[in-house]
Parts: sequence; structure tokens; C-alpha cells
Amino acid sequence: MEIGKRLNRKGNKYLWYYDLGREPGQRPAMGVFTYVKPKNQLEKTHNREAAALIDVKKSQATLEQQAIGTGFIPQHKFKTNFMEYFAEYVRLHRREENRHLVCCFEKFKKFVASDFIAPIDITEDFCKRFRRYLLDSLTGETPQNYFARFKWAVAAATKEGYFLDDPTEKVAAKRNPSTRLKNIVEVEDYLVLLQTPCRNAEVSNAFIFSCYTALRFCDVSVLTWSDIEDAQLTKKRIIQAKTGRPVVITMHQVALGILETQRKARGGRYKQTDKVFALPTIDGSNAVLKEWLAGTTIDKVYTWSCARLSFSILLQDARVDNATIAYLMGLTSTKQVDNTYKRYRPKDQSKTIALLPSLDALPGIFRKITNNICSTFKSPVNSHGDTCSD
Repeated sequence: MEIGKRLNRKGNKYLWYYDLGREPGQRPAMGVFTYVKPKNQLEKTHNREAAALIDVKKSQATLEQQAIGTGFIPQHKFKTNFMEYFAEYVRLHRREENRHLVCCFEKFKKFVASDFIAPIDITEDFCKRFRRYLLDSLTGETPQNYFARFKWAVAAATKEGYFLDDPTEKVAAKRNPSTRLKNIVEVEDYLVLLQTPCRNAEVSNAFIFSCYTALRFCDVSVLTWSDIEDAQLTKKRIIQAKTGRPVVITMHQVALGILETQRKARGGRYKQTDKVFALPTIDGSNAVLKEWLAGTTIDKVYTWSCARLSFSILLQDARVDNATIAYLMGLTSTKQVDNTYKRYRPKDQSKTIALLPSLDALPGIFRKITNNICSTFKSPVNSHGDTCSD
């Protein structure tokens, strides 16, 4: 293993590098510098300690090179703290448009409640307890997605020799379906909300804006004016695979009207980096929604997630195809539209049931059979609300 050095632009420092060849990329920086002419004792001490560090790095690189193809992993490649390994894995694999890995690591740190955990402590039982922790604190597909990212990190660590066997191999990621069905903001509810004042206009405006754009609270709360251009909204969280660019959607007139209201409320004085809405926490915002609804005729309980669900359902009611809805919601596939963002109960059950064939529309023989059945009950009623004898 050869090493080299070169002068920096000012000519007062040597920048050290690994000399692996003469091709592009074969002289990676070592991350160490020394002073050409140390001026004081501090710089002399730096040069002496840097020289020792250079020797260590050269030795480590030599071991790595000699171990290629042998299955041997030098000790310096291991991190005794799995928390450090996981943090490094997140840094290398995180994606701006997908926060599952980052959020998984945050949950892992809360679960461990310590800055240190040795790889030997990551057992199959530990993994099961971490999965239970996620299922107890999260709902829907979130615990499944988070645990899947944890499995990725552990699988990578296993290949690097941290574990003899993958402790998560027999611990499957699981969903946690919500037992509470979210209420839907129906068309008539939209109109009532638009006409009802709220003590916190920032919250009410942001909620209606979410109803018309399908933005989550975590997205609308950090929305800046730079995300808005003319009548279009840029959803930075989702990057199109084909173009590598974020999803851009055209906004509804109501959404544009809310933006204009926000501009006027600020007197037209704002920066592109300023937030569009000044919102409290998610709990504080939901508390305002509850108070706002109490002043209307709407007999429902709404949370912020109802806005995104309602956006999908009302478009499905209007016969918009699921692929288009998925795109407008910033989803990568129609899977969540099919399984999560769908109408789980009819808006009006009586009107839906009335769509079944009426007694008058049945052929003669079936009408006779039906009449015989109806005669065994008191005051039978057909689909038009008439008794069977009418």
C-alpha cells in the first residue's frame, strides 16, 4: 500500500492520499493534512500526531487489501456499538423522498434508550420485542415499513460479519391495521367548513388546503412558498423514477384561493423560504379542528389524516382512476389507494340498497315467490318503501 501527498492551493499544507494507481479515482483522500513549515509548537505537535495517524491508516488499508477474497474481516472494520453501525447505514442509504429508514432509526434509539448496544445483544428475542414496540406505538403499514428497514440494516451487518446468523430472519415485519375507522369529509361537509369561521385561521386554512391537495400534516406544516409556482404545487417527497424529478400537481381553485388569503394575511411580505402556514403541533392542530367542528352541524370527529383520505375517496366517487389518484397523492403505486385510501362504508346505505332490483322489476314467477315470502311477515316493505301487498 503506497501513500502520497500534494500541496494545497495555498502551498502551506500537505494533503495525504492513498496511491492505488494512476487512473481516475485511484487516489482517494486519506483525510489527513500536515503543515509544510510548522510555525509553532501546536503545529509541530499536529504534524507528529498526524504522522502516527497516517501510519495507522496505511496499516489498516494494507490489511483490507490483503483480506480481499479470504473472508477475513479486520478488527478495525467492526464497530463495537451497533448504534454507530446503524447510524452509518442510515447515512449511506437514506433517501430524501422516503423517510422510513430515518424514522426507523429514531424509533430504534427510543426503544434501546441508550447510546450503546453491542451486536451480541441484538438477538432474535430482542428483534421480536422491537417489533412489538413498533406495533404498540404505530398503526397501519408504518410498523411494517419501519421494521423492514431494520431488517435491511441487520442483514447488511450480518454480511459484514457482525452476526453469525441474521437474528431477524425468522421475525417477519407486520402491519397493524387501525381499529378506528376515519371519518370522511363529504362534499356537503366541505361546504359547511368553508362557511364556518375558526378561531385559528392558519389551522382551518391549512386543513382545507390539505383536503384539496392530499398533503399530510407533516408536509403541509413545512410547506414553503418555494414549493408553489403559479397554480402548481411541487411534492418533493416523491421523486418520479423515470424523470428523477418531484411530482408536480395543478391545484384546485379553492386551494389557490387559500394561498391568496395567506398572502394577504402577511401583507405580501414573505420570503420564498417562509412557511405558508404557521401551525402548532399535530395534537394542537387536531384540538383546533375539534373546536371548529363543534361550531358546525357536522356530527363527526375529524383528525388531519381525514383530509388525505377524503381527497382520495371523493375522486374515486367521481370515477377518477386509481392510477391518477395515486399520482396526485404522491404515491408510487395504486396499492395504498386500493387498500387504505378507499371508502369503507357507503355514504347513504338506504340509497345504495335501493339500487337492488325492485319487486315490480322482477319476472312474474319471482314476484309470486317473493309475495309468498312477504306474506309470512307483518307489514313487509319492498325497495320503494311500499308494503308487499301494495
